[in-house]
Amino acid sequence: MSEYLNIKYDTAISWQSTVQTGNFTAVSGQGYFVNTTSGDVTVTLPASPVVGDFVGIIDYARTFGTNKCVIGANGSNLEGGTADLKLATNGATATLVYADATKGWSFVQQSNVPELPSALFVIASGGTETTDGDYKVHTFNSSGTFTVNQVGNACGSTTVDYLVVAGGAGGGGATNLYGGGGGGAGGFRQSYPNPATGGFPVSVTSYPITVGGGGAEGARDSAPGGQGSNSIFSSITSAGGGYGSKGAPSPGVPGAWAGNPGGSGGGHGSGSAGNSPGGSGNSPPVTPPQGQPGGSGGNSGGSYWNGAGGGGHTNAGGNNPPSNTTGTPGGSGTASTISGSSVTRAGGGGAGGGTGGPGGGGKGAGIPNANAPAVAGTANTGGGGGAGVVYGSACAQIGRAGGSGVVIIRYKFQ
Repeated sequence: MSEYLNIKYDTAISWQSTVQTGNFTAVSGQGYFVNTTSGDVTVTLPASPVVGDFVGIIDYARTFGTNKCVIGANGSNLEGGTADLKLATNGATATLVYADATKGWSFVQQSNVPELPSALFVIASGGTETTDGDYKVHTFNSSGTFTVNQVGNACGSTTVDYLVVAGGAGGGGATNLYGGGGGGAGGFRQSYPNPATGGFPVSVTSYPITVGGGGAEGARDSAPGGQGSNSIFSSITSAGGGYGSKGAPSPGVPGAWAGNPGGSGGGHGSGSAGNSPGGSGNSPPVTPPQGQPGGSGGNSGGSYWNGAGGGGHTNAGGNNPPSNTTGTPGGSGTASTISGSSVTRAGGGGAGGGTGGPGGGGKGAGIPNANAPAVAGTANTGGGGGAGVVYGSACAQIGRAGGSGVVIIRYKFQ
């Protein structure tokens, strides 16, 4: 087979008379004399190749050992990997042929080209380990350690992708007259998707993983929800969700009215003040934003009002409803396929019977049944807890806890 390839491509290559001294893009079926006397030259392989495309390269000045000829993969694999390769031996010649999407471009004829490097991949342990094709996924539903035993190389993998979701906040409790605000979702930060060598660089070391817990429930008559806790992987910290405020007639009551800032902000509780914004999201600020603000609340002197929804990663929480019979939803979370399947996380908690935001946010208490209790945020989603409702039973006036966070790490392992 190799002799057949040698004969076929030797006779089929159309060698170009112009000596290439600078970077250029090759055309299938052509061969090039490359002169690197003045510096490295990059030969970019043809884009969108088809099976059987081929390119020839010759070291014109016998200087590849001093200044390299870099072969750019141009979006296709090259010897089964995504990294560019280099001809770094004086007098090197090579013919490359496109085989398929898996192998990509392959050397079928070569001279003075050292043995090509073998692909080495990241090797690590920790959490719950699963695979998704050529990728390994480490899921941490609780705090632990991600241990990297090998980093790999450019022909294999050298980096990881991450999803870091903090704990969601608890929803605020209600009085008989004023409803609490929904808990804000935990901060949501991810690097996925990236190519095997384009993500977050790691070293051979152990990385402590912190998975943030959900904030506590807001007690009836006396308390806002609890703040969610941060989740951490290496230099990446996602902030806990901002608590949903308690419903109260006076801003002097601790935890009344304003939802707290956080990864996503807590919803504003009902009270006798004018309309006010909920807790701010993306606090502290990162790019892209880790969350959105809670809904605004308050009313002009009325009573029997319910609070606003907590913020989610994608959308802000719903604002204080126009009547006691209207629920206020939590903000929507965001779907990620880093684990190999699509899962939505970081939804805000609802208020006044409003739905929890998609992504683990808990439903607010009441509506259509005033005695229906609020729902806690879902574990390991960072969802905010639902808020307590006005004029419900003692149980329904309690805001519920936020859901715990999660850390997921993914990398190419074969």
